[in-house]
Amino acid sequence: MEKQQDEFLFSLCRQAVLEKVCSGASSFVAFRKKSRWKKLIAACGQTQNGREDQKLDGDTLFDLASLTKPLCTALCVAALVSKKKLDLSTPLASLLCCRDYPVHWQQIRISDLLSHSSGLPAYREYFRQFAPLQQADNQEWLFNLIAREAFEYECRTSCVYSDLGYMVLGRIVEEVAEGSLADFFRATIAGPIGLEEGLAFRPIGAVPAQTRENIAATEHCPWRGRLLVGEVHDEHAWLLGGTAGHAGLFGKAPAVGELCILLADIWHGRQRHPYMDSEVLRLFLDYTSPAGPWALGFDRPSAAHSSSGDCFSQTTVGHLGFTGTSFWIDLQQDKVVVLLTNRVHPSRENNKIRQFRPWFHNCIMRFFFG
Repeated sequence: MEKQQDEFLFSLCRQAVLEKVCSGASSFVAFRKKSRWKKLIAACGQTQNGREDQKLDGDTLFDLASLTKPLCTALCVAALVSKKKLDLSTPLASLLCCRDYPVHWQQIRISDLLSHSSGLPAYREYFRQFAPLQQADNQEWLFNLIAREAFEYECRTSCVYSDLGYMVLGRIVEEVAEGSLADFFRATIAGPIGLEEGLAFRPIGAVPAQTRENIAATEHCPWRGRLLVGEVHDEHAWLLGGTAGHAGLFGKAPAVGELCILLADIWHGRQRHPYMDSEVLRLFLDYTSPAGPWALGFDRPSAAHSSSGDCFSQTTVGHLGFTGTSFWIDLQQDKVVVLLTNRVHPSRENNKIRQFRPWFHNCIMRFFFG
């Protein structure tokens, strides 16, 4: 049976490659059986098109894109809340980095940013106002542009998924933690559970070129004029040096899966994290915004046409990443499904992932769980 399960998961990854969803896919599936986690890993394809010598495997690093929001930024906020250094009701006006923002920002609370209910717009192409250069004043200029944004709706009256809100959250974490988001994540979240190699940022210019081996390529970026391998795909995260609250984290499928398993175990009271209070983490996972479906940092499957398919329970949380990544955790039923692809390689115009994701998850759930 185990061999059949391995072969089936591999066949799904292979299908992603055959259908040209991506050049390579890596997946991690886990479920509880007789009080223990059963884990499966499969991968197929190559790290970039035309490179048969660069086979993709379970150790391949992927640009996780917006998985940075729940797995890094939200968990870092949870750690700061656990330490009583931050409160979910903290108004942005009380924080130094936001003190000079316009008056309409003063009503925003930390929980509003986490649950995408702050009033901020989803996205702006600020990067087009910048040269593709690493410059010392990039951060100042970028956050000044965000601060000048008019709100699209009244705070806490709706949910609009917002990169901008998480860019601000990343900056808040750095202010309160008195250090970089990358360092705080490594020391407080990933490091203590042994995942610092499998989940990490790759600051621009700080990572030797030879460490770009076994990394899934993303886009041939028109703005930067080159194929991106081992440097963050998101333009704004790149302008911020490769580390930001909304994007920038790189990861391996097994490491993403192990972190998801830990979150499920904490939710059930089976495990603890040394820097996150279990009750705080449960609040993040169970929270429902009065304005929409979001938990604190985590998405939930939509009622219809969900990218997670049709089979996850109502106690499921997860997230998608623009580069072709996703994870879903069925908390009540103890099921974890991670899918990492480089669907933006060589171009973000490839949208085949939209049809593939729900099909993939339905196949997983029906084969493994009936």
